[in-house]
Amino acid sequence: MSDPNAGLLTGQRALVTGANSGIGAAVARGLAMAGAKVAINYVVDEPAAKKLVNEIEKSAGEAMAIHADVSRESDVQQMFERMIETWGSIDILVNNAGIQRDAPFLDMTLSQWNKVMEVNLTGQFLCTREATREFVRRGVVPELSCAAGKVICMSSVHEVIPWAGHVNYAASKGGVMMFMQSVAQELAHIKVRVNGIAPGAIRTPINRVAWETPEAEASLLKLIPYARIGDPADIAKAVVWLASDQSDYVTGTTLFVDGGMTLYPGFREGG
Repeated sequence: MSDPNAGLLTGQRALVTGANSGIGAAVARGLAMAGAKVAINYVVDEPAAKKLVNEIEKSAGEAMAIHADVSRESDVQQMFERMIETWGSIDILVNNAGIQRDAPFLDMTLSQWNKVMEVNLTGQFLCTREATREFVRRGVVPELSCAAGKVICMSSVHEVIPWAGHVNYAASKGGVMMFMQSVAQELAHIKVRVNGIAPGAIRTPINRVAWETPEAEASLLKLIPYARIGDPADIAKAVVWLASDQSDYVTGTTLFVDGGMTLYPGFREGG
């Protein structure tokens, strides 16, 4: 069976931050399968990034790996310079890089707070600023897309669900929501679309402890009305849609891909 997204993004150039594993890697694969050239950003584990590049190239796609710490302005600027020098411009940015530094609030250090904000929020600011500057400089290229450019900000269900023990992470994702909406509002008139995706529980290495045993999975499923844990491919499909002209009238919106986690399932019987 052929991929329904094949060719949907032909000729477009995408950058995915934090793309060498988990959700980021699945997003990079999905964009490449839809026809986009994909820059795979990483800050650690270069072999994994290069392996993904090779995988995409073996499937007749085009990709490159770029090392950059998204929380460092000079790294971000150099990353965009390299991508634009190589491929001429950028059409799609997926702000996927994110980290957790969990601690009870009373024990949380300033370093733990700052590091999460630097990567999860400042990183999205720096990358979005560079991408949108290029979108505005180049303008709409009708043969590629109806929009001058598309930004997808990876958020979390915790942009709306409080999360005790993870105050820095939840606060950063709440910030991502308002950042995304404000940039979307400011740039919509020049045909720059900015949206967010809020994943729920997804099977990735970062949260393996939450699903790798039957007991842990059963406990997690109590929070998911749809009764399954998400796969990184679920997020990739949503990214491809938001990056394509199929969603051209969508901007400033968070798409929750969470199996209903934000429906507060505890209220199904206990409300």
